[in-house]
Amino acid sequence: MPENEINSESPQTKTSIRIRQPNARRVYLDPSSPSIRSIARVVLVTLLIVFIANRIENIIGALTFLAFLVVISIFFSYLIDPLVRLIRRPFETTKYETLMPRSVAIIVTYVLVGIGLGAVIASVAPKAIEQGKEFGANFPAYATGIQQGFSELNRRFDRLRVPEDVQAKINEQALAMGERVTAGFGNFIISAVTYLPWLIIIPIFSFFFLKDVNGFRLVVLRMFPAGRWRSRADAVLQDVNDTLAAYIRAQLISCLLIGVLCTVAFYLIGLKYALLLGILAAIFEFVPLLGPLTTAIIVVLTSAFSTEPWNAVYVAIFLIVLRIAQDYFIYPRIVRGGIELHPVVIILSVLAGEQAAGIPGVFISIPIVAIATVFYRHIVEHQGGRGVFARLIESEEKTVEEQV
Repeated sequence: MPENEINSESPQTKTSIRIRQPNARRVYLDPSSPSIRSIARVVLVTLLIVFIANRIENIIGALTFLAFLVVISIFFSYLIDPLVRLIRRPFETTKYETLMPRSVAIIVTYVLVGIGLGAVIASVAPKAIEQGKEFGANFPAYATGIQQGFSELNRRFDRLRVPEDVQAKINEQALAMGERVTAGFGNFIISAVTYLPWLIIIPIFSFFFLKDVNGFRLVVLRMFPAGRWRSRADAVLQDVNDTLAAYIRAQLISCLLIGVLCTVAFYLIGLKYALLLGILAAIFEFVPLLGPLTTAIIVVLTSAFSTEPWNAVYVAIFLIVLRIAQDYFIYPRIVRGGIELHPVVIILSVLAGEQAAGIPGVFISIPIVAIATVFYRHIVEHQGGRGVFARLIESEEKTVEEQV
């Protein structure tokens, strides 16, 4: 018998290769199993996909701020678009429309907005800057007051016979919360100052968005075939436009209203930096959920460790009442149905946006979810009132019936 023997069975049976060697047992190699080359190819393709995904993630992360600037530019366009249309309206109703083209109306609007903002800043900035300098100079005194507050808290714990490990945990959590609030506020100020020169890009982008908005709309509509699809696309664009306009209008009015109410209330309560804290409340109001919460923490802590600690109680009561009135009575009437989102959806959207992209994600999370609801509503209408999952289930049931 030869040293090596290869047997091939009939096609009806399993093909195998039998290798016979002296003093060795039989080894069967299944030709249907993947080869080493195939396994290596799959591993290399997987590694390549992971590498490309990581690179795309890094690119998206690097372009987050640029995308945020584009979003802010779009929001700014929505803010000043009503004024642009108001300026052009007298010329559109007469034969002198050519004297006020859209580009000229945008420039005139920029000039008017600049003059108005300049007047407001000139009247408010000196007092706010003075209070800011005073607050910065008195910040060490607030730190000392916080330390004294912790000492008084420990003495009360001792009188109540609270275990030392519980006292340590409470103090640790309180210190950690204070550090997070201070660090977050400081990072916000540093980021605002660092990216301040980039803000000049916003009016430039907004100018082109306002000037060529009809061109952008036609480009999108031409992607769809004429007829039902193009009509549906036009309706979607109109609803998205109405949703964004309602959201931005509501946010702007809310910021102004909250700023005025907080400033007046802080003056009446007797806070030392009423104007500065009111401006801070107006700015933070534009960031959903996290903005008002940050404002409340800063204002309550500032008043709690001042010369009149009882003001913190009055401030807390006022902010709670204001938040309830704002969220359940004022804001819904400002929006007027432009955004139909449940409060739980808003909270989850804000938290998801913060986890995904930080402060920019918080800022744009609600508009993205609102636009997604617009698309879903039109998809349901396009399918005759049936939901997406309902249509999938119906198709699966129909396939099963055909097979039976």
